[in-house]
Amino acid sequence: MTSSKMALWSMVCEMSPELFNGYSDEFPRNLRCFLGDWLENYPWEFITESDSFSAFMADSLLSAMVEKLQDLANKNCQPGLILQLTANLENAYRRDPLHLARTVKQILEVERVVVQNKFQGLPLSFHRQQEELKFGFDLKRMQYKLQQIWTLHGNLNDSSRGSRQRNTVDPPFSTQGDLQANSLQTLSTLFPEAVKELEATKARLLKRLDIWKRQQQLAGNGTPFDEDLAPLQKRFESLMDVCFQLRQLVVALAAQLGSDLQSHLQECLENVFSTLIKRAFLVDKQPPQVLKTQTKFQATIRFLLGPQLFKSPQTSFSVTANVVTEKQARELASGRPDASLSESTGEIVNNVAPLEITATSNACYAVFKNMLLKKIKRSDRKSTESVTEEKCAVLFSARINLGSNNTTFLLQTISLPIVVIVHGNQDNNAKATILWDNAFAAKDRIPFVVTERVTWGNMCETLNQKFMAEVQTPIGLNKDHYFFLAQKIFNDNSTSSGDFQNRYVSWSQFNKEILPNRGFTFWQWFEGILELTKKYLKDYWSDGLIIGFISKQYVSSCLSNAPAGTFLLRFSDSLIGGISIAYVIRFPNGSSQVENIQPFTATNLSVRSLADCVRDLQELQRLYPNKPKNEAFQKYFNEELPRKINKEYVPTQMRITVGLPSDAAPPEQILYGSMSNLSGSPQMSTDPVYSEPSGLAPLQRYPLGSVPNLSGSPGIPADPVYSDPSQIMLSQAVSHQNTSSPMNASYGSPMMQPLPLASDGEWISQGNASPVGPVDPQFLPQESVMETDLPDLSFHGVLDYPMPLDPSPSENLHAPSIFELDQLIQHQQPLLHYSHSPGPTLTNLCS
Repeated sequence: MTSSKMALWSMVCEMSPELFNGYSDEFPRNLRCFLGDWLENYPWEFITESDSFSAFMADSLLSAMVEKLQDLANKNCQPGLILQLTANLENAYRRDPLHLARTVKQILEVERVVVQNKFQGLPLSFHRQQEELKFGFDLKRMQYKLQQIWTLHGNLNDSSRGSRQRNTVDPPFSTQGDLQANSLQTLSTLFPEAVKELEATKARLLKRLDIWKRQQQLAGNGTPFDEDLAPLQKRFESLMDVCFQLRQLVVALAAQLGSDLQSHLQECLENVFSTLIKRAFLVDKQPPQVLKTQTKFQATIRFLLGPQLFKSPQTSFSVTANVVTEKQARELASGRPDASLSESTGEIVNNVAPLEITATSNACYAVFKNMLLKKIKRSDRKSTESVTEEKCAVLFSARINLGSNNTTFLLQTISLPIVVIVHGNQDNNAKATILWDNAFAAKDRIPFVVTERVTWGNMCETLNQKFMAEVQTPIGLNKDHYFFLAQKIFNDNSTSSGDFQNRYVSWSQFNKEILPNRGFTFWQWFEGILELTKKYLKDYWSDGLIIGFISKQYVSSCLSNAPAGTFLLRFSDSLIGGISIAYVIRFPNGSSQVENIQPFTATNLSVRSLADCVRDLQELQRLYPNKPKNEAFQKYFNEELPRKINKEYVPTQMRITVGLPSDAAPPEQILYGSMSNLSGSPQMSTDPVYSEPSGLAPLQRYPLGSVPNLSGSPGIPADPVYSDPSQIMLSQAVSHQNTSSPMNASYGSPMMQPLPLASDGEWISQGNASPVGPVDPQFLPQESVMETDLPDLSFHGVLDYPMPLDPSPSENLHAPSIFELDQLIQHQQPLLHYSHSPGPTLTNLCS
């Protein structure tokens, strides 16, 4: 018997005993407690009749219960009570075991109702166990009737032999004919009943197989799936054994049954036999549902009846794989197995595999290890349908011969829908097609028709399961996340969360319509977050450090009244695959402002982890609602490993800083968390600021490498802008960039800076440091010195080197060109244009 993964008894034990009734002196509560979940593992509630089989089952269960109690008594240090209960049980129910079955059934029903009312339902494991118990009970009933038929068959044979040896007209033996007639009458009743029960049990088995296949399809979206086929194989083998025996008995008792009944029974049994063989052929391991041409893939076919039907020496059979279109799949489903291959759809290399039995697992497999889709022939599509919405499948076929007559059976099974792509940029949209089909395919559908609209509640369930599976986290989405996602997909910011639940979302809204003011669809944005979280943010999400799917308005409501420096992490709403940090700053007058740091993408996080970025940013103090950032992110901090000493270069260290937003307060209104002015001059900001210099016209967007000259000298060309940190060489003579650029008011821009290190890890003094190496102050124009109030250029700790993290090209950030450096070295160009504020100055860079 089976045992449930989550027995109801474990839930009953946590509830008050007064909630339950049905106990009696013959079956008291302490007896129920001794038996525990053992009682749930037997089919008490299916014993509903008073026939001989029900009496037989009840008596068997009573004996099993007595044996269980005796075993408990032997293991108990005080067995007296258990033995007394066992004796009372035998005395009360041995004469009428059906009464015991009714008593236990009533007790279990009361427990089930109480648990269902308290927990608003029963666990899935309970329903699965009940289904297994039902199948086992029906199988025992059929086996019981088979035994009766074999007994009658033996009696009839004995009666026939005896009648030939006796004088049939002798009065003492005249009743023998009546006994034979009664046996024939019983036989004509038992046979149809047994066959009918076999057909009903077969139908339930095929329903269970369809459930397994549906669960396999949902597993493509990440739903947990018990893929073990051994229980189903055992059921197929059990029914096939009953079918074999009934076929043998029909042949053996052909004369007694009559031609009409025999013909009817044979037809029914042949149909059951053929159906079991064909449905036992299935796809165990599906091929990838997004399949790229010229890419190897695998699949596994399993024949559940192979070990039972393929007797040794086994005849060699093989399985062939072919691509079929949606139209061909429909022809196959309509009962035209040969029509599906009437025209070639695609070419699969290595598409034949042997059907073999593995002795270790007692299973019959055909394993395709190195299939490759060489080419695909596209079918006609609707004008609004793209290639990533076109579905096909792989058809697996085999011909086997069974029996002494070598009867041929054509076995065919089809894979789940597949979208074939030829380029990686089609992968995202193809995944959307598969996700929708896996989630919302109806039972017994016409291949591969799927609904165009689903409720938002069903969509939420699908997105949540996909997120948890892809990220591999036990923490799913919550109602606030669903509310934000609904606002995004429906473009509705005014509706309350409850109003979305029964609204319908269409396939077009999911992955065809571009989101307002964006360049991507809802799915493309959501899948980008999946990839980013899976690769770089899994642990942060699982630890609850990322709120994630929330709007800027929600962020403002959370942070507006929070202490200065409070921050939270949310997924970017305007960028595919980005995570932003929002933090609150406060002004001296008590007002507050929420800033959103430019989103970090996979490119940024591959250079520096999210935790290290948070540690670098001094503006961030406490993770919302009120947790010190070091406490929240401590275990994720990465310690810098000592670098190999190279005398030719000054070692550096990367860090993140944030520039002030363009609409920030004046320099004299220093915000919370910003560094103090180390230059001694209120006109000089210590950190580089992303803002537009006063007096300059708004900057235009230029192609990379053709940025206008912002050097301040008409004769000095500008260098190309660096948009990727990996493109910038860190050396002792570090170039510095002009960071004057217009920024969106809602974002500060993170920048990376190298810090000079000594071989022992301490910051080192660079002496008279400048961006171009040692500079003698006497060669600098005095008017420039006076205008810029240039301080002592000796190095005091950090050489700031702003490096934009945003992978998109920046229009205004650039280092001095080689020509500029040459002019500076030759003392022909003043340093005036380096001192314009805001932006990096020599004071900034060297103090």
